[in-house]
Amino acid sequence: MTPSESAFTDTLISRTIREKIVLVGVTFPHEVVAETEAGLDELALLVDTAGADVRERVLQRRDAPDPATFLGSGKVAELKEICLAVDADTVVFDADLTPAQQRNLEKILGRTAIDRTAVILDIFAQNARTPEGRAQVELALLRYRLPRLRGQGHSLSQQAGGIGTRGPGETQLEVDRRRLVRRMARLEADLAQLSKTRRTQRKGRARSRQRTVSLVGYTNAGKSTLLNRLCGSDVLVENRLFSTLDPRTRQLDLPGGEKVLMTDTVGFVRKLPHQVVQAFRSTLEEVCESDLIVHVVDGSAPDFEGQVDAVRKVLGEIGADDRPELLVVNKVDAIESLGDEAAEEAQRLLDDHPGSILVSARSGTGIEELLGVLGDRLRRDDRVVELEIPYTRGDILAAVHREGEIVGEEAGEVATRLMVVLDPVGRARFAEFLAS
Repeated sequence: MTPSESAFTDTLISRTIREKIVLVGVTFPHEVVAETEAGLDELALLVDTAGADVRERVLQRRDAPDPATFLGSGKVAELKEICLAVDADTVVFDADLTPAQQRNLEKILGRTAIDRTAVILDIFAQNARTPEGRAQVELALLRYRLPRLRGQGHSLSQQAGGIGTRGPGETQLEVDRRRLVRRMARLEADLAQLSKTRRTQRKGRARSRQRTVSLVGYTNAGKSTLLNRLCGSDVLVENRLFSTLDPRTRQLDLPGGEKVLMTDTVGFVRKLPHQVVQAFRSTLEEVCESDLIVHVVDGSAPDFEGQVDAVRKVLGEIGADDRPELLVVNKVDAIESLGDEAAEEAQRLLDDHPGSILVSARSGTGIEELLGVLGDRLRRDDRVVELEIPYTRGDILAAVHREGEIVGEEAGEVATRLMVVLDPVGRARFAEFLAS
């Protein structure tokens, strides 16, 4: 098996025995310990989803990361003793490690040392189902692993024949490196073609004025459950982080009779790896061109405000932060079971974000209100205009019926007078037929 193949498949090997993990978090001067602990809580969930068990946690305060080992030498020695005590297989850092730091830590600790990004990529590799999803995950894995190839193969790639330059030739490491680079180029080309196809599809929807809504939110916030509830669909729902990697689009019928397309997207987390954002850019482009973003928040989460900020950070990174947004606080049934304090926190979130809605995708609470608000928000820029369409222009009459909502019609001597609800694009298209 080539390195490019193993880069994806070795994360898919079923684990009959769950690994034992030690988590490591560091608090820097601009951070607070509570934030570090919250990050470790989330990392523990990620590790569990990946198929391993957390046996111990280690926290340290530092002014800056140590260039060699991220932690100080004393803390690394302490970490080694902890690993021996709990018989840990792997140490996971809630931060990005450089290749050099990773190698040094593994040498000192005598066991695998990885970072948060590696855990997330492993989960993505386990959950990828479609060919496109697998290609996106493999590309992210290869981008992560390429700089971590050990050795000096890169410097040997310039060897050539001649006096003073003859040597063993190209190393196996350099061969592996070139295979990875070629595989990455192929994946990038395939995904670029898929992105082109998606753009063509979006242009077709734009011409037909098919409205689009994207569901975004923190992982496991309930987006897929909400999609099923709103659209009557049956997409797979699992109580696992990143159970949805491939976007699913379904038709939604609004109370006013309009039909819109709703797309479920990959969930976000804090410190979402850059490799993931780049690899999934072709599918996340759907969000950038949506008429409305429905931002689903788990109202029962301990730090939902932090989750909201993390999602909006990723939206900014992909260029979707200018899209209209509707905040939907989900899991009202779980909030109620947590008591008055949780309910007060959820209400504060609603107050801080005017226009947001409290729902339960599982029980259906608040869904009717949500559908009404969705219709109102999508029609906000629409308005009723009066058009005069000559009888000789049956093509225009048909186009108006396709793009607008007819609310009144009157036959004249030479033209049909229509009262029609049109969005800004429709009004511009039919400007020459506006009644005087």
